[in-house]
Amino acid sequence: MENFEFSKNLKVYKNFDEAASNILKIMAKFIDVNTLFIAKNDKNTNEIVKVLNKEDVLLEEGETTPFNDTFCKLSVDHGQKILVISDITQSDLTKSLEVTKNLGTGCFIGIPIYSGDGENYGTLCGLDTKNIQFNHSHIDLFETMASLLSYVLDLDNANKQIQQLSAPFVPLTKGVAILPIIGLIREETAENIILLALSKSQQLSLEYLIIDLSGISKINNLVSSYLLKIVDLLGLIGVKPILTGMSPEIALKAMKSNIDFQNIAIEANLERALKNIGFSLEKIAGN
Repeated sequence: MENFEFSKNLKVYKNFDEAASNILKIMAKFIDVNTLFIAKNDKNTNEIVKVLNKEDVLLEEGETTPFNDTFCKLSVDHGQKILVISDITQSDLTKSLEVTKNLGTGCFIGIPIYSGDGENYGTLCGLDTKNIQFNHSHIDLFETMASLLSYVLDLDNANKQIQQLSAPFVPLTKGVAILPIIGLIREETAENIILLALSKSQQLSLEYLIIDLSGISKINNLVSSYLLKIVDLLGLIGVKPILTGMSPEIALKAMKSNIDFQNIAIEANLERALKNIGFSLEKIAGN
């Protein structure tokens, strides 16, 4: 039986921006157009979020233009089908636009990028100062990559929502809040939780932050180390962390990470943590 060896260095993209950059690089190998770019629009402003210029610098990342003055608006108005203009000086759609006057001559190809709810995110486009006759292969490439970008955009949005749900920050009273950490925690999620804990603690001028770990479904050694380092960072900004719900699995992995627990307040549950700082839970009559 023939054996196949797979690369262990498979590229993993953390977000939409990373995937978008690579998609432009792939497209550049199959289509001879000077500039490939992805633009985001809010119906008022068109922003170049990713761009690949082969020779002449026609666009730069971060560049913004009024949406109505762009080729991208024409692409969005054209609907889900690709818009191909081989000569921007001859087309009724483009010949009077300021961007055409600035380029002098050239071509444009563009297709909208949609999110899963049907909302337009922006456009995937090609631009050149030469007149290019785009063929069916070019059109198929743009259509395929626009669909892929739509899929990646939805995954990125879903991942951001999951990260927010993984650590809902709950203020209790002045100076006290709870940070329950929930679900499967990966390295990127752990980094976001640390940033959330620090930023919210400063914003709310916290004295105590109760970090509840009982909702974690799975965790590895690296992530365990990340999360438990929150206590050190909180101490630097004057916030006292209290850990609750620490499972035996998390405790064992934390020990392997050589984390010093001597100065960390640890309680079995939320009730005991609140009691530790002078609060008590009382049952309301009739409930």
